Amino acid sequence: MDRLDKQYLSDVRQKLKDELGLTNVMQVPRLTKVVINMGVGEAIGNIKTLDAAVAELSALAGQKAVVTRATKSISNFKLREGMPIGCRVTLRGQRMYAFLERLVNIALPRVRDFRGVPTKSFDGRGNYTLGLKDQVIFPEIDYGKIDKVRGMNVCFVTTANNDDQARALLTHLGMPFRKA
Repeated sequence: MDRLDKQYLSDVRQKLKDELGLTNVMQVPRLTKVVINMGVGEAIGNIKTLDAAVAELSALAGQKAVVTRATKSISNFKLREGMPIGCRVTLRGQRMYAFLERLVNIALPRVRDFRGVPTKSFDGRGNYTLGLKDQVIFPEIDYGKIDKVRGMNVCFVTTANNDDQARALLTHLGMPFRKA
């Protein structure tokens, strides 16, 4: 088991149960999955950029990335239905906790002028989405081998019923939220 997973089972779950006033331990919110999405709009003109993005996303996630395709055509962007335009990875279990620990302890402190992640990115149902501007903050990515700086979205899916429960869960797991 990963350190963060053990911490959730031993400490965080009981603290959240007491803090949220829940009666059963199964009502305590938990992290279900982490989805990392990288949109590569340049793949319309040059498909090789998508291969580099898939390799980088696979390196930082620890499992192979899946190519996402356009669902509908948009003529202004010269986009046709079915064209590859990005990649994503869904992490669960041990890989999810390992990625969260690397993100919180290694990657986010490497961001210049970091004051915490925004608290306004909750969706109302207990899920949190974090936008990262570049992939260089992860130590798995070699700075000399990247061809272009690409951003990504990291979505944390929880079993929380509302944003306050999800914020409490992510705070106890170590997410550094910005002070208001």
